[in-house]
Amino acid sequence: MEIKQALKGQYRAGLSMLRQTVTDFPDQLWNEGMGPRKNWKIAGHALFYTHLYAMQREEDFKPWREGEFHDLWEDKPDSPDLSKEEILEYCDFIDANIGDWIDRLDLESPESGFSWYPNIAKLDHQILNIRHLAGHMGQLAELAMTNGVDEIKWCTRVPR
Repeated sequence: MEIKQALKGQYRAGLSMLRQTVTDFPDQLWNEGMGPRKNWKIAGHALFYTHLYAMQREEDFKPWREGEFHDLWEDKPDSPDLSKEEILEYCDFIDANIGDWIDRLDLESPESGFSWYPNIAKLDHQILNIRHLAGHMGQLAELAMTNGVDEIKWCTRVPR
């Protein structure tokens, strides 16, 4: 299997699991969380960086929408909470475009394309990005399951 196909399948599997987690997440807890780390913001953060790091370089990134929803550590009072529907819309946007974004990557580049990730090759950076998505999806899934959601189904790969 070609590496780009494998990356696409793993991104889509992670997005599929995040989508299920968001859909099933208890409505009454969506805008809750510890400090600035509201539950909706964990999902927004995971999606923002999945989108950003699917680019070859920082300069190639075009935000999905305006807003400071990606920063887990700051509470910006002028930044509105994102609804489940908005998060799912962003998830769908990434899922619809991830194949083209991955196709454009130079996975043999010795640089990540992001100044804050020096000394990491592009392929390593893509694997790091998938781990980041999975880590935050797991965080939300655990919160959901401790609050009454039965299970989040494991997805091994979503080809397309």
